[in-house]
Amino acid sequence: MELIDIGANLTHDSFDDDREAVLAAARAAGVRQMVVTGASFDGSRQALDLARAHPGVLFGTAGVHPHRAADWNDAGEALLRELLEAPEMVAVGEAGLDYFRDFSPRPDQHRAFAAQLQIGADSGLPLFLHLREAHQDFHAMLREWRDRLSQVVVHCFTGSREELHAYLDLDCHIGITGWICDERRGTHMKDYLGEIPAGRLMIETDAPYLKPRNLRPRVKSHRNEPRFLPWILGTLAAVRGEHPAELARVTTENARRFFRLPAIPAQAS
Repeated sequence: MELIDIGANLTHDSFDDDREAVLAAARAAGVRQMVVTGASFDGSRQALDLARAHPGVLFGTAGVHPHRAADWNDAGEALLRELLEAPEMVAVGEAGLDYFRDFSPRPDQHRAFAAQLQIGADSGLPLFLHLREAHQDFHAMLREWRDRLSQVVVHCFTGSREELHAYLDLDCHIGITGWICDERRGTHMKDYLGEIPAGRLMIETDAPYLKPRNLRPRVKSHRNEPRFLPWILGTLAAVRGEHPAELARVTTENARRFFRLPAIPAQAS
């Protein structure tokens, strides 16, 4: 199977000592391409640097996570727009709203989110969006902009069935993580995962976060890695009643089409 991890925070400092080994382990597990999430101004620059160091295998996004929305400024916006001109950068984001922790004031979150929606409209690039405990405001803002945007994925989706269908109605893709492998908080999703149209579904690790809790054999480290993506795929396939190989084919095709990725280079296969 060939898989694409659409969201991995590979610039995170937890990978500083063994990043190349992490990438090699991912390739050995069948994860052939990965999209490196940019969640801050500096992180977006680092995502581009990492993608350039691994052509055809790694790609980047450029954006500011709602946790960092208070940092939004004109110079940073100009930097994101410049970074997104690079061919290795395939989406705007991670952008959105997060009311679960409110690390940035909500007015700042709204301002940064709206600015990044504008960047998406101006650039024509897909959007990689973050939502947590902010459905009403997030949906209202996205709905207002949707006709001006190209592709949109609500990454690491964890909401209700009603929220899921609200984003499907806006022609959004849905990114599924190891949250579905967590018996403490992901069980509600199993009731509706089969309702996501195959053509709108993609998978991701969100590494180093959200390591699958049902991973076997157990791994002592709390760090999630792209090499665990097949486990998420298997859990999702079981819930949807589908063969893992077919789900791998579909989600990989979706990711390649959504992010406009080139074919997997021979040395990565």
